[in-house]
Amino acid sequence: MRLVIGNKRYSSWSLRPWLALAHHGVAFEEVVIPLYRDGSGEAIREHSPSGKVPALIDGAVTVWESLAILEYLAERFPDLALWPRDPARRALARSVSSEMHGGFAALRDALPMDVLADEPGRPRGAAAEADIARIGAIWRQCREAAGGEGPFLFGAFGAADCMYAPVVFRFDRYGVPLDPACRAYADAMLGLPAIRRWVEAARAEPWVITF
Repeated sequence: MRLVIGNKRYSSWSLRPWLALAHHGVAFEEVVIPLYRDGSGEAIREHSPSGKVPALIDGAVTVWESLAILEYLAERFPDLALWPRDPARRALARSVSSEMHGGFAALRDALPMDVLADEPGRPRGAAAEADIARIGAIWRQCREAAGGEGPFLFGAFGAADCMYAPVVFRFDRYGVPLDPACRAYADAMLGLPAIRRWVEAARAEPWVITF
């Protein structure tokens, strides 16, 4: 199994399936292709038909796009329980994951993914603030649905946590204030050994992108 990703410092989409694999100790080969450099597009297209990362190659199967990879992994490794087993929780987890996948453009623009950023005073704007408020509501709703089980969105770590992991970095690195429930969730995510490994690898990368 091979996962093709972009720079760990910047590639939010790459983080999502990487985290699912790394957290659960699934063996895979990691291929890092630095983004926005001469030849990056050609190198990515050797692995991904969309010309974008991430892409998962599992034997004869190639899956590209983060959420599709998470769905594939959930079927490939059912014992990992990447989606909640309870149907109601599973429906909620898929809904909020899809909302993350397709939305929050203002937040992405105002607070770009950079796991090494330290800009607590960065301006956000009204549209980004609305996105932040919505994400806080999602996190609280999921934690309430979890009924106090475990520290993650649905108790045990799963696909929804992978989808929101880049947001945790954005909130932390740009100093977004969080209520106690959201702060506890963010701290649980930041404390994951796999998250710490991702950050350390990002620190070791030689590539810098200027936004």
